[in-house]
Amino acid sequence: MKLDRLLLLALAIVAGPSAAQTPPAVGIGDQDRRGTISITDAPWSSLVLVQTDAGSRCTGAVIAARSVVTAAHCLVAPRTGKLVRADRVHVLLGYTRGDYIAHARATEMIMGPGFDPTHRGPAGADWAILLLDRALPAAPLPMATAAPPGSAAMLAGWQRDRPHVLLADTSCVVEALLQDAGATLLRHGCAATRGASGGPLLVRDAGGWAIAGIAVAANRNARGGIAVSAATVAPHMTRAR
Repeated sequence: MKLDRLLLLALAIVAGPSAAQTPPAVGIGDQDRRGTISITDAPWSSLVLVQTDAGSRCTGAVIAARSVVTAAHCLVAPRTGKLVRADRVHVLLGYTRGDYIAHARATEMIMGPGFDPTHRGPAGADWAILLLDRALPAAPLPMATAAPPGSAAMLAGWQRDRPHVLLADTSCVVEALLQDAGATLLRHGCAATRGASGGPLLVRDAGGWAIAGIAVAANRNARGGIAVSAATVAPHMTRAR
């Protein structure tokens, strides 16, 4: 599958989102397999809502006590096309219907090498690690050692049609491996739409659930999309804290 057949899930939830609506076609198509899940159950208890003062909202995952991984395009201001300042990025753990368990601000953003905020790409560089001003009370999710095609997977996020609850497709698979900008991407069949950007594509690993990739794009008018592989991000985690 060529990357030009994919549509980024970028920055879809802005200030004043509408109430529940007909599920959007981007990333879902005519079969919506998503369901509401509890943010207090593992591995969902390690997911966070990433929100900027510029009005964008995406998803992320705790990878260390004071570090979160998300999609880089989530940190681009919708109006200016430039990266927001780190201190304008908020991370909310356990967000549900306006309440949350913990809040932190970013102090630094480690971006995928070569990421261009103007074009929100390339896809292989569309990831970011946020270093936070305080620890979050959540178990860090490890990076998967491998996620070959056929691996059972799950994907969740705070998505535009129901932005105040966590929605997940818990019965999808990794379909193929792709290459972009020197990075490995995972094509998956999970249903998700705008707002799920930055969410972890989860697979079973030796110790339980692990991050196989970071969701960055979805198919046009169909279920599925792509994620930047954990293998691409892991070498840059030395500063995670």
